Amino acid sequence: MQPIYEKIRTQARQIAETFPVPDFYIDHAEANALSLRLLEQNPEMPCLEKIVGIHLKDNFGHGFKHSRKVALDAGALIIIESRGVGQTEDAVHRNVMLAHMAGMLHDVKRNKKDHAVEGAAFSREVLRNFALSDRERNDVSSAIRNHEAFKKGIPIKSPEGVLIDGCLYDADKFRWGPDNFTDTVWDMVSFHSPPLSKFIKHYPRGMQGIEKIKRTFRTATGKVYGPQFIDLGIAIGNKLYETILSEFEPNP
Repeated sequence: MQPIYEKIRTQARQIAETFPVPDFYIDHAEANALSLRLLEQNPEMPCLEKIVGIHLKDNFGHGFKHSRKVALDAGALIIIESRGVGQTEDAVHRNVMLAHMAGMLHDVKRNKKDHAVEGAAFSREVLRNFALSDRERNDVSSAIRNHEAFKKGIPIKSPEGVLIDGCLYDADKFRWGPDNFTDTVWDMVSFHSPPLSKFIKHYPRGMQGIEKIKRTFRTATGKVYGPQFIDLGIAIGNKLYETILSEFEPNP
């Protein structure tokens, strides 16, 4: 990473620390803790993480750290969304496991043009190595196929699949909040290494794209908490932009 971006990243992280933690992690601390515990207790997860580690590239800002966060938040969303609908504990935990798998695999082909389509096909084959039913493999791969914003997805027939689809999407879009300015953007500029002038020129358009995400959340929980993630990200991004213009913009 260029030294100038290292300095800006430091500023971004310092700015982010002045903002509150998203309410999702406070209001649903129990569900988030359970999602983490189930992921860590899953005996098949180390094998899946190894596969992901081999194929997932960190060069687009959507690497292993990003995927694990998406997996954990997707699992927590499954738990929250499953309350009061009469599912057994075993059924909920099973769906959490599937959401974890979808989260870990969803960006495995991020460096491809149609990464959701290619990632879904790749994941379907990978999941043949795990003790899943055909329906479960279809649900996970379909959720991966549908996780991109502003693109037409494919229909999902099972209610479990619809739930996993929504939870994966929302967990992935949570990352457009504070995470975007503490990690994702800097991983991307580290790979692409654009001149600062180009970065500054395209910054406002990028912020507009983040704003549009607020209207796309799919689950009831995501619709409640997702917009706050986005608002926090926008507030951090706007403050950072002011800092960049005042402290880092090259002299004309």
